[in-house]
Amino acid sequence: MKAIDILLVEDNPADADLTREYFEDARILNRLHVVADGIEAMDFLKRRGRFADAPVPDLMLLDLNLPKMDGRQVLAEIKQDPALMKIPVVVLSASKAEADIIRTYELHANAYVTKPVDLEQFAEIVQSIEGFWLSIVKLPSRND
Repeated sequence: MKAIDILLVEDNPADADLTREYFEDARILNRLHVVADGIEAMDFLKRRGRFADAPVPDLMLLDLNLPKMDGRQVLAEIKQDPALMKIPVVVLSASKAEADIIRTYELHANAYVTKPVDLEQFAEIVQSIEGFWLSIVKLPSRND
């Protein structure tokens, strides 16, 4: 079985570390790549600079409130780029605002998940993402 490449775009180091731990505990073969802002996310996706050898991710987990370039801008750019638009994007945000949810779906996010404050709930969310997106859903083939 081929490893699944997941790009996590998360500026909170604690959330990134927790997500990494939960995916490392997963039974599915995966490689989690973490970047801390929207500019790094686009560099990773477009294989620029230090990300020249980055894989095309099979799945992207995207925080909305990012420094330099926010998640909405990243999502809009991804979904307008024919080379990137088929990458499934799950928005992970602390925001429960209806306007944020609507806007991300208008930008063609594949899912919107509200990050809980509670660690146990956070673990359940990551396990649910892992179970659904990596076990059940058929992801598009990579072109790399």
